[in-house]
Amino acid sequence: MEIKSNFFGEQSIDPSTIISFPNGIPGFEDQGRFKLFHQEGQNPLIFWLQSLDDESLVFSVALPSAFNINYNFVLSDEEVSTLGIEDATDALILIILHKDESEQPTIKGSIKSPLVINSVKRIGLQKVLVQVEQSITLTDVSNEINLSESA
Repeated sequence: MEIKSNFFGEQSIDPSTIISFPNGIPGFEDQGRFKLFHQEGQNPLIFWLQSLDDESLVFSVALPSAFNINYNFVLSDEEVSTLGIEDATDALILIILHKDESEQPTIKGSIKSPLVINSVKRIGLQKVLVQVEQSITLTDVSNEINLSESA
């Protein structure tokens, strides 16, 4: 299958690698088909989720673990049904990255809205989390301090 992308140019892709978002992505509900691309090499840090319905729409995404983010949330029955997940190990979690152009340009991740993808059936959704709990563990020679805060 041939696709066009403003970011990647013309690409030939295997139709079996298309990821379907039955409800779209919030703000892009009319975009239901995507292809995940990655950097060359063994351990890519950044991935790109290219819309197949709009050649100008591409999201930069990453594995949360690359930024020491570990999620612990429950999918609703409706979300499990949409994704068709039968085994938790089939769930791929990605965060959407965006560039913050404020005082010092930085790359930030949308940690309150991870993408959840059934890696076997290639079906995805964006999970909007009301509360995200963050934990940081600091270690020094005398003791260990565990700080937790809710976002």
